[in-house]
Amino acid sequence: LLNHTELPVALCAATPCFRAEAGSYGRDTRGLIRQHQFLKVEMVKLTTPEDSDAAHDAMTDAAEHLLRELELPHRKVMLCSGDIGFGARMCYDLEVWLPAQQAYREISSISNCHDFQSRRMATRFRPPPQPSTKGKQKPVHPHTLNGSGLAVGRALVAVLENYVQEDGSVVVPRALRPYMGGLELLPVAEKPNVMHHKHRHGTRPAPFDK
Repeated sequence: LLNHTELPVALCAATPCFRAEAGSYGRDTRGLIRQHQFLKVEMVKLTTPEDSDAAHDAMTDAAEHLLRELELPHRKVMLCSGDIGFGARMCYDLEVWLPAQQAYREISSISNCHDFQSRRMATRFRPPPQPSTKGKQKPVHPHTLNGSGLAVGRALVAVLENYVQEDGSVVVPRALRPYMGGLELLPVAEKPNVMHHKHRHGTRPAPFDK
């Protein structure tokens, strides 16, 4: 049982994720678009029922802020009831534009589950006393929200595809330049001059000198 003064509860964690069906069918069988294992930042919040819609918008804006900082073309989509998870009441997807696929692809998803999860967790809070009522308020279930930060693999693909130049070089987004020593352009890598030598199993590259 929580006190109303403890709400909202906002948590954040780096979570290892595993996707068993990755690469089993469809076009995304290789590369960074759909990975078997990846890390992502997970956002979780417990709020009062009155504040949950505003918290949902704020969590969505927090993830969308990263896309705005990276200056990546994107859109926010409200999912229909047939596309959201069983426990969610409302869900926003953030989708980023991938030029190679000529399509928007999901890069973040933020859900408002209302009191579905808190009922299963047997979590309640006691609202503050109201002047019109006598004594303590009856405990109620808080609303829970969860969402992901940007999927790192897809964010990297989006940056490379949207910032690539005709000569193959890649412009570094302004938001990332302080983390890359001020580098503004990733030049095209020169082909290494690799010496080959005979091996009993055939020809393979010689090891690079240390």
